[in-house]
Amino acid sequence: MGRVVQASVLLYGHHGGKRSCRAGCWLCGLSVLLLPMFVAPRAYAQNDALSAARLATIRDAALQSKYALRETFILANQIGPRLPGSVQAAAAARQIADAMGTLDLKVQTIPAPVPQWQRGTADAAVVEYAGRPAGVEQPLDIAALGNSPATPQAGITAPILMVRSYDELQANAKQAAGRIVVFDVPFDRQLAASGYATTAYERVAHYRMHGPAMAAQLGAVAALVRSSGGAHYRLVHTGMTVWDGVDHPIPAASVTGEDADLLESLAVRGPVQIHLDLRPISGPTVQEDTVVGDLPGIERPDEIVIVSGHYDSWDLGTGAQDNASGVAAAMGVAAVFHQLRLKPKRTVRIVAWANEENGLTGASAYRAAMARSLDRHVGAIENDTGTGRPFGIAANITPESAAQLAPVFEALSTIDASFLVRSAQPVAADIGLLTAAGVPGFAPLVDMSHYFDIHHTAADTFDKVDSDNLRRQVAIQAVLAWWLANADPLPRLPATAADQPPLSGE
Repeated sequence: MGRVVQASVLLYGHHGGKRSCRAGCWLCGLSVLLLPMFVAPRAYAQNDALSAARLATIRDAALQSKYALRETFILANQIGPRLPGSVQAAAAARQIADAMGTLDLKVQTIPAPVPQWQRGTADAAVVEYAGRPAGVEQPLDIAALGNSPATPQAGITAPILMVRSYDELQANAKQAAGRIVVFDVPFDRQLAASGYATTAYERVAHYRMHGPAMAAQLGAVAALVRSSGGAHYRLVHTGMTVWDGVDHPIPAASVTGEDADLLESLAVRGPVQIHLDLRPISGPTVQEDTVVGDLPGIERPDEIVIVSGHYDSWDLGTGAQDNASGVAAAMGVAAVFHQLRLKPKRTVRIVAWANEENGLTGASAYRAAMARSLDRHVGAIENDTGTGRPFGIAANITPESAAQLAPVFEALSTIDASFLVRSAQPVAADIGLLTAAGVPGFAPLVDMSHYFDIHHTAADTFDKVDSDNLRRQVAIQAVLAWWLANADPLPRLPATAADQPPLSGE
């Protein structure tokens, strides 16, 4: 998931004007400048492919389409959780390829190496603490983090070290050896409710991704990380952890917010010991396919506009919001074009990314396979933020590109989706490698105030999908994709030296 930072916000109104707000926009909390409510006439106004009527037809067809909802149901309910390297993930790739074929797309697959990791069982209990009645243990709700090794057969029993920051961990470095380090960093729900959900998430998810490795380097025997989510219904949040620079990874798990609070309340009264038993299984690397479906361009077929989403998911829930709905929305764009029998000037490429969650290897394999044609990728759209209400588009584009997009927002103003947030960072994880190479990047701008309540938890299931919002997201992407495929290309971004997108696993 990309970050929306250093952004400017433009709002295109119903009368073709644009305005921005320098006073506390709740969508991003950033200040913007009020501009005249006027858009100059466009040189391509007479181009039928880019006419207001054509964009409106695409928008309205998307708003009536049930295709994305059906595909979401198939991925989430008929296939289920799609852990990278699993039988279900392979089944999802086949399903998507078959569905693309029925839309008359030219289908190809790009294999990517995927780590094979299975969760197994996870049990934990508080076995020693001040005031413990004889024979009493306090069970904890936990889930192994992706790439965690298993505990020894007998499990691990050790005292805990509670920390609330990396600085606190370093200040107590000598105490970490031989202990289970517990990272107790709460998710800021007020920050999320104020329009900064991604910022709130990144502040805590960093501990999930990097905390266990830091604990291992200090001699800890295991690590627990407070759930990186916004709901306190004893939901445990999973996701990947990374072991860069660590020769001997330690067992690592997420613990619910309530149980982290329990440990904190006991730790202030005296020493606390936990028994931890994790049984994940790691296997050999396997190949998994990123699925690509092309609607060839009729004038410039070698120039490409990507519309995409990743199809893999974590396995506690069924991955409906993250990210069956996102990849289904991308396919929904192709369904709209197929229904309307539209033929774009440039190739519109639907991409279903493999393994976003545990390493971005699908995106990396695509980048490598397309290395010689990246300069002919004119835009990349990714949907990976659930089915909250969409308000417009987040874009990693140059400042001068905003005015060129005015017709898109005029078409979207009737569904109240006319915000443009221009970001200095990638707006989604998989397309981050493409934007690093200069490709303009886009994502639906979505209300995420409650997205992280269920993200990477057992509650990410099909019943949470908002079908109306999903159709609006398809409409946004379809209008934008059609415009990118037919209009003059936007200026490319400067290629960055840091050729890596944000880490996967959101």
